[in-house]
Amino acid sequence: MLIGNSLKQLVQSDLQTISITVGYKGAELAEYAIKEGVHTIFNTNGKGNSWWLYNTLLKQLDEPLLVLTCDNIVEIDLDWIFQQYQQLNAPACMLIPVQPVEGIEGDFIQHTNHQITQLSRTDVSPIYGSGIQLLHPKKINQATQPVESFYEVWQQLMTQGLLYASETYTKPWYSINTQEQLHLAEQLYHTPKE
Repeated sequence: MLIGNSLKQLVQSDLQTISITVGYKGAELAEYAIKEGVHTIFNTNGKGNSWWLYNTLLKQLDEPLLVLTCDNIVEIDLDWIFQQYQQLNAPACMLIPVQPVEGIEGDFIQHTNHQITQLSRTDVSPIYGSGIQLLHPKKINQATQPVESFYEVWQQLMTQGLLYASETYTKPWYSINTQEQLHLAEQLYHTPKE
């Protein structure tokens, strides 16, 4: 499972709590995640990807929360991510941009002094969203109306000047959405055994 790559890194870190949302094949994923060391599981079957932010106890969380998508293959540098967040004065939401990867779609990020002014699939820029973000649930709930998708969350935050981008993430990153991308990732990240 792709999620295993991130879970192994998070479990080995000093994070106090690891939570995941499950939808499709939720029971199987939950069983796997618990065995890997996940503490909390939220069933979001049939809900949008930001539903949990407004409808679970996490909405009261008054500290930053790292969000990863399950389709990412990434080397997670928690110290760097949290350092970036503090340098930006702990915004309501900070997206972690990467340099675009050929064959992987993403939302191109336009910003001024790290404050995001536009997210677009067509207006090309040197960076786009990785699917990694650090958000502050309580601040977001105070500043936005409940919506079902993170794109809608970001749009509300952007209009208020509350959406930020970190420096460009330089650790290895790849996103898998198709079989072709999975095969390409296997070629890129395969390490021959000696």
